[in-house]
Amino acid sequence: MSSCTKETLYQKLSRKKAYVEEIGVEGNEKFKRVLNIFDLTALGTGSTLGCGVYVLAGTVAKSVAGPAVVLSFILAATVSSFSGVCYAEFAGRVPKAGSAYIYSYVAVGEFIAFVIGWNLLLEHTIGTAAVAKAMSNYLDSLLGDPQKKFMKKHFPIHMEFLGEYPDIASFLFIMSIALVVAWGVRKSSSLNNLFTSLNLLTVCTVIVSGFYFANLSNWFIQKKDIPPEANGGEGGFLPFGWTGMVAGAARCFYGFIGFDSIASTGEETKNPKRTIPLAIVLTLFFVTLAYSSVASVLTLMWPYYDQDPNAPLPVIYENLGMPLLKYLVTGGAVFALFTTLIGCLFPIPRILYAMSSDGLLFKFLSTINEKTKTPFIAAIICGVCAGLLSTIFNLEQLVDMASIGTLQSYMIVCVCVLILRYSNNNACSQEIDDSEVYSFSKWFTVSSMRMTNSYTQYVSRVLILLYSVAASVFCLCVVNWNYFDGTVNTVLSITIFVSLVILITATMLLHRLPQAVENLSFKVPFVPFVPCLSIVLNLYLMMELNFKTWIRFCVWLFIGLLIYAFYGIRHSLERENITKKNIENKEISCEPKISNQ
Repeated sequence: MSSCTKETLYQKLSRKKAYVEEIGVEGNEKFKRVLNIFDLTALGTGSTLGCGVYVLAGTVAKSVAGPAVVLSFILAATVSSFSGVCYAEFAGRVPKAGSAYIYSYVAVGEFIAFVIGWNLLLEHTIGTAAVAKAMSNYLDSLLGDPQKKFMKKHFPIHMEFLGEYPDIASFLFIMSIALVVAWGVRKSSSLNNLFTSLNLLTVCTVIVSGFYFANLSNWFIQKKDIPPEANGGEGGFLPFGWTGMVAGAARCFYGFIGFDSIASTGEETKNPKRTIPLAIVLTLFFVTLAYSSVASVLTLMWPYYDQDPNAPLPVIYENLGMPLLKYLVTGGAVFALFTTLIGCLFPIPRILYAMSSDGLLFKFLSTINEKTKTPFIAAIICGVCAGLLSTIFNLEQLVDMASIGTLQSYMIVCVCVLILRYSNNNACSQEIDDSEVYSFSKWFTVSSMRMTNSYTQYVSRVLILLYSVAASVFCLCVVNWNYFDGTVNTVLSITIFVSLVILITATMLLHRLPQAVENLSFKVPFVPFVPCLSIVLNLYLMMELNFKTWIRFCVWLFIGLLIYAFYGIRHSLERENITKKNIENKEISCEPKISNQ
C-alpha cells in the first residue's frame, strides 16, 4: 500500500472545487455586464419584499414584540446589512454566477460547502412553505375561512409542535408552482417588474390608509386595559420587554431573505465594486422602510394583542369597516406572494442539481429532462417536500425554521471571509523554520510582520476559532441571563464578562495581523470588526429562537451530515479528480523512495 494516494480526514473535508474560468465559450469570455444599480435594487426588493410585509409583522407583533416590532425589523435589517457585505465579498472572490455553496466550495472547502448548501436547501424549502402558507391564509381569510373551519372540524391535528389542521390549499399552491418550474417556464423580467410594482403599490396603499386610521394610543396601552384572555404582556410600546424585541428580530430576519441574490450577479453587473454593495444597501433601506412603516400602521390601527396572526391586514380593514380596502390589499398581497413563491422555489432544484453533480448528493437529482431541459425530478421532489411542510406546520414555526438556517449560513460566510482575508497567499513570503512556526514566543512578534505567511495564517485561524467559541458562549449566556437567579445568575455574569474580554482581545489581535493582498471587486470594510460583529449578531438571533426550532434544525443538520458521511464524502467528484492526479503522480512521488531502498 502506498501512502501517496491516501487522504487524511482533514484533507477530505477541505477538498476545494477546481474552478476553471470559461474562456472562449461561444466567443464570450464572460457574461455581458448589463445590470445597473436600478436593476439590482429592483431584483433585491422584488425578491425580499413578500411574506414579511403581509403576515410576519402581525404575527410578531401579536405575541412576541408588540408595537416594538418596528424596532425588531430595524435590528434584523442591521444584522442583514453586515451579513450582506460579507456575502458580497464572498461572491466577488469567484467570478462565476451561483450560490454561496459554489463560492465556499471553491474558496474554503468541501465540508463547509456541503453545510452551507444543505442550509440553503432548508432556507429556500421552508421559505417556499411559509409563503404558500401565507397565501393560503390570506385567501382563506378573504373567503371567510372555509378551509380552516372544515379542516378543524373533520381533520384536526392535536399536536403542539404541528399546525392546527392540514393546509391542503398551500400544498396545491406549491405543487402548481413546482410543475411550472419543472417545465422550465421562467417569469420574464417584465412580469417580475409588473408584480413588483403591484406589490409596492399595495404597500403604499396600506401605509397611507394606515396613517389615516392610526391611533397613537394603541402604542401605549396600559396593562389594566388589556383583556384577561389576551396575551398582552405588560402593555406599552415594549409589552414583552427588550428581550421580546430581540426575539422578534430573530423572526423578522426571515423577511430579509432574498437580498443575497444581488451578490450572485457579479459577472453581469456594471462596476460591481460599487454597484453590488450600493444595491444591497439601497435594497435593505427600502425594504426596511416598507417593513417598519407597515408594522407601524398595523399596530397603530389596531391593538397588537388582537392582531390576526395569519392575515392581519384583511381582518383589520374588516374591523374598521373598509371592505374595499380589504379586498384590494388582499388581492395585491396574493399576487405579490405568488411572485415571491416562484422566486423561493426556483433556486431549490438548481442547488440540488449543483450538489448532486459534484457527487455530494444522490446522482439522480442531477438528471436533466430531455424535453424540459430542467432538473425535473429534483423540482418535483422539492415541491412535494415544501408542500408537506406547509401542510403540517403553522406559519410561525416555518418562519423560525427558515430563519435559523439562513442565520447559520450567513454566520459561516462571515467566518469564511475572515479565514480568506488572513490566508497566506503570498508567494514571495519569507520562509519560516517549521520548528519555530508554532512557538509561543513568536506570538509576541505578530505586530512586526507586514506580509502574510504560514505563521500569521496559523495564528489567525486559532484566533477565529477562539472568537467563534467565545461568541457562542457569550450569546448563549446573555440570552439565558434573565431566566436564572442567585448562584446561576452570578456564574452566567462572570462567564459573560470573561467571554466578552476574549471576544475583544481576539478581535484586536486579528486587527494587528497582516491581511492577504488581493485584487477583489469588493471588499468588506473595517475587517475584522464588521465580520466579527456579524458573527455575534447572527449567533445572538439564533439563540433567541425557541428550543423546538433548534431541535428541528439539529435533526435536519444531522440528516445532512449522515448523507455526507455515508455518501457524499465517498462519491465526491473532487475526490475522483484528486485520486486520478495521485495515480498520475505516483511514479514521480513514490518510486524514487522504493528505488533507494
